[in-house]
Amino acid sequence: MNPFCFRKNPTNPVIEPSDFPCSIMYAFNPGAIKVGDEYLMVMDVATLAQPVVFWLARSRDGVDWKVDPEPLDWPAADHTHSEDCVYDPRVTPDPDNPGAYLLMYASSSEKTGCRLGIVRTWDFREFERIGIVSEQGNRNGVIFPEKINGKYVRLDRPFGDPNDACGIWISYSPDLIHWGCSKEVMGPRAGLWDNLKVGAGCVPIKTEKGWLNIYHGVTNTGAGLIYRLGVCLLDLEDPSIVIARGEDAVLWPEHLYELTGRVPNVVFTCNAIVEPDNSVKIYYGAADTCIGLAESSLDELLDACVRKNALVLRPL
Repeated sequence: MNPFCFRKNPTNPVIEPSDFPCSIMYAFNPGAIKVGDEYLMVMDVATLAQPVVFWLARSRDGVDWKVDPEPLDWPAADHTHSEDCVYDPRVTPDPDNPGAYLLMYASSSEKTGCRLGIVRTWDFREFERIGIVSEQGNRNGVIFPEKINGKYVRLDRPFGDPNDACGIWISYSPDLIHWGCSKEVMGPRAGLWDNLKVGAGCVPIKTEKGWLNIYHGVTNTGAGLIYRLGVCLLDLEDPSIVIARGEDAVLWPEHLYELTGRVPNVVFTCNAIVEPDNSVKIYYGAADTCIGLAESSLDELLDACVRKNALVLRPL
């Protein structure tokens, strides 16, 4: 058993700015999904003109990627909401429309700050805008792949001052537009690698033991903020209940492409793809500059949820 869970692909980064058909500055934090035999990745891309746009890449083997000629044709915001920047998409199969996909993403503007938006697509070419679905000061939104008790479920991370501690919350909706019954699921842990902020990462993975969530945690050090990934298990019937939460990080910045860039010392994921053999691929933003691939297995990740570390100063 690998104590570090995720193995980074030796060809990393699998996507970097030089792979694009025009000059871009950074590519990072993709939502990824496998549709049939094709892997699709919706990336944050910082162009020379705009802060961030969404761009699609495709792969047959999950390692070698081809970037589309142009950014996605993103639907314009309506007159009630401005949208200057979009980022960090999570792609979920639509529970009510087989063959369709929901993208929940961070929608930002100078007028209204950061909120959560949702669009629907059938082909990753055309996108139907569902709406802006949170108040100001919310990001890291992800929709569960099935309804629970007849309602859509999402995880998100509401925040006030960007430097304040904040945690993962859960909300429910009958229609994807109106969300409520919100409550905190879990927060930062003093003395550990996620002691400042935690936020949802991948679309939750349903297992017999619970909903597996790969999340990101942030700590503040003398060298600045460090972003790592961890794992937790949520109850299948009431995902506001944390069944288990691993003490160790399962992925962290260690290589030059993760340590230096637009935002140094960052690994950050918005996706997880479970293969037929129960291996798990994640594509992660590295230093908000390029994209890496790391692989594990469901068994290893579930084991990491309950693993204790003898070096932790107790009690937690």
